[in-house]
Amino acid sequence: MSELFTQTTTNIQEKSNLIWSVADLLRDYYKPHEYGKVILPFCVLKRFNDCLIPTKNKVLETYENVKHLEVKSGFLERAAGYSFYNISKYDFGKLTEDATHIEDNFRNYIIGYSENVQDILENYEFDNEIKKLANNGLLFLVIEAFNKPSAYMGADKITSVDMGYIFEDLIKRFSESYDEQAGAHFTSRDIIYLMTDILISEDKDLLIEEGVAKTVYDMTMGTSQMLTCMTERLKALDSEADVRTFGQELNPETFAIAKSSALIHGGNADNMKLGNTLSDDKFPNYKFDYIISNPPFGIEWKTAKREVEAEHAMGDNGRFGVGLPKISDGQMLFDLNGIAKLKDDGKMAIIHNGSSLFTGAAESGESEIRRYMIENDWLDCIIQLSTDVFYNTGITTYIWIISKNKPLHRQGKVQLIDASKMAEQRRKNIGNKRYDITDKCREAIVKVYGDYRTKEYDFDGKVCESKIFNNEDFGFNRIQIESPLYDENGEIVTKGKKNQPVPDTSKRDYENVPLVEDIDSYFAREVKPYNAAAWIDKSKTKVGYEIPFTRYFYKYQAPRSSDEIAEIISSQEASITASLKALFGERESK
Repeated sequence: MSELFTQTTTNIQEKSNLIWSVADLLRDYYKPHEYGKVILPFCVLKRFNDCLIPTKNKVLETYENVKHLEVKSGFLERAAGYSFYNISKYDFGKLTEDATHIEDNFRNYIIGYSENVQDILENYEFDNEIKKLANNGLLFLVIEAFNKPSAYMGADKITSVDMGYIFEDLIKRFSESYDEQAGAHFTSRDIIYLMTDILISEDKDLLIEEGVAKTVYDMTMGTSQMLTCMTERLKALDSEADVRTFGQELNPETFAIAKSSALIHGGNADNMKLGNTLSDDKFPNYKFDYIISNPPFGIEWKTAKREVEAEHAMGDNGRFGVGLPKISDGQMLFDLNGIAKLKDDGKMAIIHNGSSLFTGAAESGESEIRRYMIENDWLDCIIQLSTDVFYNTGITTYIWIISKNKPLHRQGKVQLIDASKMAEQRRKNIGNKRYDITDKCREAIVKVYGDYRTKEYDFDGKVCESKIFNNEDFGFNRIQIESPLYDENGEIVTKGKKNQPVPDTSKRDYENVPLVEDIDSYFAREVKPYNAAAWIDKSKTKVGYEIPFTRYFYKYQAPRSSDEIAEIISSQEASITASLKALFGERESK
């Protein structure tokens, strides 16, 4: 496997701390939430700078030979060994040799980069910061700090995986100082590896035998670490794998990091796109083998409302024709985007909070999206994770696996896995993250997924439970039950020639009847014995889908007996009395 995708023993926290120490230089001129405007682009530049050091002279020689040509980028990329290059005579080392002309020299260095790097820097609005740093005598000091031997970031010492961790930590610190949702930018690596391993688990033998040629898409890519990890996993199966990654990101700064990461590890940076996936789809008509994403949940989609509703009106010709969720939470719109972009044999892993399981009444947007997945037999599995595994939230989260081409034994069914106990407590919290999904825990969950059985597993005292359901188990008919209106004499009020009873709207009720059950039989058994005059208004019956995950895995625990409770109270009283005697006895003796 390429060394670019393996993790080294580099102390990520130490490197991140060193880079962040540059903030000490900025303190008098920048507010804490502004530090990232300088540190992040400099971090990207230093990564590029150090990766290009070994081929610097070769690039300059090549440029002298081809500078008269109209198209020369291909020659320079080959000389650099990357899909980017720099033709300036300067690098960080040479820049520190001339403090007097630092701004002019640094701008010459910046202009020397290829256009794809220029595009990255534009997303940081870096020109404004260069001027501000130079005017306040800081530019040389910052470059000097980044040029220390301990700040070296070449690919021979720091892999793309390590660099991803550094970027993540910096963004987290920057976001926290600005009171932003830091975790919105990235997902911890232990969760990503679980998603990747589930995605490829059923394909591994075939991929090893036939070789890997796959496309991978992340519709909310952040710093692109999901794409990096997916590439890593596929290349572990086939070192010559042809893995093409595609991603879209809303935040300009994290997009810039994602694009720089693609340049470093040899991916096509042109496949990294900036923009709102919901309102400005950069990959129309694309189809992908794998999709892996952690879209924002509990976040309004108001800014994309006009475009999303217009695409919804297109019906089957758009991504969102199935239905629209409430404006307050757009996470299920990403399900529809992903499904629209999966190949006929494609597979998607996407993270949601609990609301996607049940929010929305029958025929609401959320219910219709669930119905769309299930009735097309695309919903493969939902895995409940432990609480407190994300940096920015402690809530329960779920990985949904969507498969356009389930194997025969999974067709017509959905697997639910309660893996909420499959995590280990960290020695030190990182934000809200108190637990890690360790290698052993991940391997156990993947095994449970692959076994595909209704069974409770015990892995060294950690319980992981799997249950298999038929698709129709999640559907229901929402029936409207009416009761008659009575007049002052206790007679049923009727209307029309057929003397139909007038419904009393104050007594109107609703019941959810499982799809697998006959409505009339249910009504006769559950309603009629308690309200003989009631009837169903069948014109108002609606079909809905929900996944009551918690109910399926609920285990009844009998309450303690009164004798047991009395014994506990008595024991505690005795302990308190003994403590009080010891305390007051001690005082008396003094």
